[in-house]
Amino acid sequence: MFLKKLSRGYLVGKDPGAPLFYREEGNKKFQEKDYMGATVLYTKGVSHSRPNTDDISLCYANRSAALFRLGQYETCLKDITRAQMHGYPERLQLKMMLRKAECLVTLGKLQEASQIISDLESHFTDRQTVAASQFQILQSTLCRLKRKVQEKDNPTETFPAALTTGFEDMNLREENEQISCASSSVTLCTNPLKGRSLIATKDILPGELLVREEAFVSVLNPGETPPRHDGLESKWDTRVTNGDLYCHRCLKHTVAMVPCDGCSYAKYCSQECVQQAWDLYHSAECSLGGLLLTLGVFCHTALRATLLARCEDVGNVTRKLCGEISNRDICLPKSKNQVQTVSHDLGGESEKNSKTDEPPVSGCDINGKYESNYNAVLHLLPHTRNHSPEHKFLCALSVAALCRQLEAAGLQTLTTNLKSSQPKAAVVPAMCQELHIWGVAMLRHMLQLQCNAQAITTIQQTGSKENIVTDSTQVRLATGLFPVVSLLNHSCSPNTSVSFVSTVATVRASQQIGKGQEILHCYGPHESRMGVAERQQKLRSQYFFDCDCLACQNGKRRAAAGPRWEAFCCHRCGELMQGDDVLNCGSASCTESASRDRLVSRLQDLQQRVGKAQKLLRNGKLTERAIQLLSGCQRDAESFLSAEHSLVGEIEDALAQAYAALGDWHKSAAHLQKSLRVVEVRHGPASVEMGHELFKLAQIFFNGFAIPEALNTIQKAEKVLLVHYGRGNDELQELQKMKSCLLDLPPVPEGPAV
Repeated sequence: MFLKKLSRGYLVGKDPGAPLFYREEGNKKFQEKDYMGATVLYTKGVSHSRPNTDDISLCYANRSAALFRLGQYETCLKDITRAQMHGYPERLQLKMMLRKAECLVTLGKLQEASQIISDLESHFTDRQTVAASQFQILQSTLCRLKRKVQEKDNPTETFPAALTTGFEDMNLREENEQISCASSSVTLCTNPLKGRSLIATKDILPGELLVREEAFVSVLNPGETPPRHDGLESKWDTRVTNGDLYCHRCLKHTVAMVPCDGCSYAKYCSQECVQQAWDLYHSAECSLGGLLLTLGVFCHTALRATLLARCEDVGNVTRKLCGEISNRDICLPKSKNQVQTVSHDLGGESEKNSKTDEPPVSGCDINGKYESNYNAVLHLLPHTRNHSPEHKFLCALSVAALCRQLEAAGLQTLTTNLKSSQPKAAVVPAMCQELHIWGVAMLRHMLQLQCNAQAITTIQQTGSKENIVTDSTQVRLATGLFPVVSLLNHSCSPNTSVSFVSTVATVRASQQIGKGQEILHCYGPHESRMGVAERQQKLRSQYFFDCDCLACQNGKRRAAAGPRWEAFCCHRCGELMQGDDVLNCGSASCTESASRDRLVSRLQDLQQRVGKAQKLLRNGKLTERAIQLLSGCQRDAESFLSAEHSLVGEIEDALAQAYAALGDWHKSAAHLQKSLRVVEVRHGPASVEMGHELFKLAQIFFNGFAIPEALNTIQKAEKVLLVHYGRGNDELQELQKMKSCLLDLPPVPEGPAV
């Protein structure tokens, strides 16, 4: 009964009534000129349509119209081709073919456009299906577009060149012979207490690329989905999720998805990704979609990792898994494969005998090389003894549900795409008889993921469409396993910065790292986001260790005072308040005191008022009313919060956004500079958060024609963002465009800045 309920949690099949609903909803958005919203709704309609039907062809054709309005001409042409391939009705061809001709003209492909126009003229002259006056108007429009393109010089393709530069910058200058995907600046070492780690073999400068690794496995996070209720609106959800915007295989941001033919959930950026996903894993996952969404992303990732093992030596993998089952603890490596010391001496002394009989480091191959493959994934620690019995029971139950469904569907999908060196006739019966072995692999991966899963993040633009100055936030896009990145140990104040482009993780030095120092990564609890007690609790509960990094050591000594971005101040003298239940002014000459509960209550009330004002700004309406609310919040905050309190920074940032919406760049810049001071205190002057805020300030100075201030801020932002992202970052390229534009302006007379 439990498994039956699980399988009904989500419906991911093709619903015959959905295409019409989504097409009509998309048409409404189109009429409202919300072309991006229309595109997403048409995509949902495509996802529920069967191949070679009017439904799918109409959805593709309508989506091409929305893409045309968005200026996505190449993608529009692809959708027109898809609509034709699925049998777009002959009676509706005229408008779509004229749209195709307009796209070709705009793209400068005049010969193809002329051929389409000629074909249309012949077609409609013969059949006389279009009024002459209507056709003359359309033909006149195309002629005008032709003249416009002919008058232009052939533009140079600067964007692809910039994109290429970005990816070149992501490549390692000199690959490591010991660790794949890592630079030669690091080496793999082991420690009896900390396990495996990466150590610098030379002095490393800020911004140097240390690791560039493609995820062994990644699964797009579906996003929050509320429970189903009866009714049309809940049955066919019109909200936009990451699953509607990012390819389910490569995680590329895509405005026009290509869905799986067999389910309504999986969507991809291209037909190539559709085929690759099907060959690698989706042929097995397609019928399990509802169950996988119910069980969660960790269970999905565990299954996909096991399916991807088929691309390697299946016989070898099966033997290893059989070995795990024969162990007393089936989810831990054999004791002889536990962490050993690697024979590499950083101090320059004589190396240990490389011909020792000791086995290589856990996860390495027989030659001692650590690669980003299934062998390395299999040797990530699952911490079986640390997990609670309840967690292990739920993991085992989830895997049992998957195995039952796989068994019911047959094991054909588990035995396709084996290496050609494997005798398929011999392997298939063994795998069919040993499903429990693959179940053990899935269970092991589920237990590994709590400590080894990496959140794949992306930067998304936020705010209303009317905002000239863009704001951004980091969102979790997917869950992945990166065997090399997993070698990095934690610090609450790390010396690296991790970023992502699609499924590729890049690790850069965020500060100078000396030879012999460990390369450290933050697992989430960062000193700028959490107090020491909260960090320790989080790391202990999720990762099963007590952190003793320098930030925690220092934090324990000053824990009584608390971080400045959470501090209250004395309303009389402005000094910080200290204490537990009753807070006393820190000034020796002031006797003021206040109840912590009372101050916390005031803080919560203030947060609600700020949230109300921010909601007005997000809606793009009543900006003056939002300014009034925020100004009141600002005065109230000054009376009991420290100048570096995070809420003070939020208020100043919101005021900067409000004045930018009104075009008052002087006031906007003044408020954002106050917000910057809070960000700098909390995160540091060279932090990635500081880089994003400097980018916003550069936009404000740029729009206010404050040229010296803009150029100075652009330089600061570039310096910070370059360290964390490299040259391929979107914000860095935008800063370059702003700088070029400002430098090309003629000199202006001296005058007041914005």
